[in-house]
Amino acid sequence: MSVLGQLKSRNVFRVGMLYIVASWVAIQVLDVALQPFAPPEWVLKFVVFLCFAGFPFALWLSWTFALTPDGLRLEKYVDRSRGPVGTLGEKMDYIIIALLAAVLGLEVLERVMPVDIEATPGHATTGSTAAEPATQSPPELGPVDTLPNSIAVLPFDNLSEDPAQAYFSDGLADELLNALTRVDGLQVASRTSSFAFRDDTRGVQQIARALRVAHVLQGSVRRAGDRLRVTVQLVDPEADVNLWSDSYDRDLDDIFLVQEEIANAIVAALQAELGAGLQAVRLASGTANVDAYDLYLRGRERFIARENLPAAWELLNRATHLDPEFARAWETLAATHSVAWSWLPESELDHDVLALAAARRALELEPSLSMPHAVIGMKHERTGAGYSGAIDSLDTAIENDPRNATARLWRGIKLNEMGYKDHALEDFEACLEIDPAYLNCQQWRAEALLGLGRVQEAITQFEATLAHNFHSASDAFVSYYVRTGQRPMALAVAALALRRQFAPVNDWVEAIENPQADHSLAVKRFEDWGRPLNLDVCDMNMVAVALRQTHCLTRVENARLMWHTDAAWFRESESFRAWVREHYWDFWQEWGLPPQCRRRGDGDFACD
Repeated sequence: MSVLGQLKSRNVFRVGMLYIVASWVAIQVLDVALQPFAPPEWVLKFVVFLCFAGFPFALWLSWTFALTPDGLRLEKYVDRSRGPVGTLGEKMDYIIIALLAAVLGLEVLERVMPVDIEATPGHATTGSTAAEPATQSPPELGPVDTLPNSIAVLPFDNLSEDPAQAYFSDGLADELLNALTRVDGLQVASRTSSFAFRDDTRGVQQIARALRVAHVLQGSVRRAGDRLRVTVQLVDPEADVNLWSDSYDRDLDDIFLVQEEIANAIVAALQAELGAGLQAVRLASGTANVDAYDLYLRGRERFIARENLPAAWELLNRATHLDPEFARAWETLAATHSVAWSWLPESELDHDVLALAAARRALELEPSLSMPHAVIGMKHERTGAGYSGAIDSLDTAIENDPRNATARLWRGIKLNEMGYKDHALEDFEACLEIDPAYLNCQQWRAEALLGLGRVQEAITQFEATLAHNFHSASDAFVSYYVRTGQRPMALAVAALALRRQFAPVNDWVEAIENPQADHSLAVKRFEDWGRPLNLDVCDMNMVAVALRQTHCLTRVENARLMWHTDAAWFRESESFRAWVREHYWDFWQEWGLPPQCRRRGDGDFACD
């Protein structure tokens, strides 16, 4: 008998097929069974290795031994000339068919049944309050004005063995969120609002109602070396229905294709649910270099959190070095340097120059980007474009991305600096429509309201931000608390506004209480305190107003200060009129004077 014939008669082919199918089923079942225990990645890898190692041994056994009616015998003692030995081959055929059916069943279950991503620690549960304290019941939920055709993308759970990989799962969720914002007809909750629910113990229905969305996307990411498993689930929280779920096992090189695949699967599921014409999503990876993309995600996460900005720009520098054509890395590098001066005044780098260089490089590579235009607009004093150029750049940023809440905020800040508090308020409110949880927009809106005389609205808005210990515009409210007899509150807000301990805030409060007094000693104390921090009194915003430091209010970066109620003394000065003629007059001629200013017959003007 030929070798091929012997392989067939000894069931070697059947054993090989049976071994492969059985191994596949065992690995899949084991993977599902072990997920709740979050085992180390090497456990499943070791099982796969054992399956591969056992394959040649299984073939050798089937060649060497035969199962006869008398039991297991060495093949050399079996006489096959008398016909087939036993019915093992036929039984093996039935077993293979059964296992193939199991394979098909597992694949169908994985695609159809809900994926238990809620069981992961800290993730909101669907239709359940199991994650909440046992002694509490969820609050009654009244009617909510849910936005039509809306979705929120919650932060994805990091199931990787390394907790530090959370930046990657966050980055994937953020990329999907940004992709969905490009879908016409779909309203997407902002990142700030959605990611505020990280580790929240409320159920997904409560989270959806808080965000006023009709759909929620949840997910998890497990990364092991260059392999990924991404699990996603689209939920209708009101109906407590899983609309779609899937898992993706890919190489890291395929991350951009996975993002596009998931985004389009979500769009298809929503289209089936809503009956709306939502177009497919096309995503540009921005880079073919996975290492550069990884560095970009790590740097961007630090920039968004404003945590360790030097590490952020170092990571982004490395990303642009690995791929000089990576426009989004240049864009984020520009944004990081743009805000660095306000967070790290002690830094010796010229962040304005670095921000402009990165922004211009990003636009060379991709002119349709939004944030680089916004950065250039905010650095108009370095570009020489003036306030007209600043507004033009910020207008372009908003045209390129109408959902760029930061561009709305920054344009509002520039309008506020020119005295147009009413127009600034419109931008701050547009910012909050896009991103209701944006604390910076909340505080700038509060300051604009204060300047417009809507004091109680301003205080309500400002005090709502205090629980978050955020203080971008807190200094504007110190004098309100002084004048309303709330001195301890004034001292507390003053200390928080300066962000560093041991500031002589009592001198600030006393200067507000006694505006006509000699403040020279207070100025010295603030200068002595700020010197080790590379700060002078002009860097302390409303402190300079209270201490009547005229030269501080003529700095471009302090332009907002001259419009505060407490700066009326400066608006009566020739320094103010000279500043307006140099920086604002051309713009005022085009837009008209701000509401608090009026023309005089001799071509002069006055502002209250």
